[in-house]
Amino acid sequence: MEFPSELKYTKDHEWIKIEEGNVAKIGITEFAQGELGDIVFVEVETVGEELAAEEVFGTIEAVKTVSDLFLPADGKIIEFNQLLEDEPEKINEDPYEDGWIIKMELKDVSDLDSLLDSETYKKLIGQ
Repeated sequence: MEFPSELKYTKDHEWIKIEEGNVAKIGITEFAQGELGDIVFVEVETVGEELAAEEVFGTIEAVKTVSDLFLPADGKIIEFNQLLEDEPEKINEDPYEDGWIIKMELKDVSDLDSLLDSETYKKLIGQ
């Protein structure tokens, strides 16, 4: 299983990566997509909204379950990955690149300091 070291992780299995300035991409980890199984639908109705860390920003539906998606830091949701509209399975195939879920403007980039690094996340999931 892959957990890129340039990403930060949450205990709820989301990852976050700074793209430029205070804009970050968010998705779910390879571990999370494996636990969910075949992903069939992703819903994000919070684009344009400001949310706090750990608030639900959307849901992800797999064949057998639906799970909430939690924001890793305070900020404004600015974009949903439109590729997932027609190809939600991209999350299963490539959770860290094509399978990203949202982009957000972080309120404070230093919020990421409280998140898990890849080694700590691996320990959390028993890797």
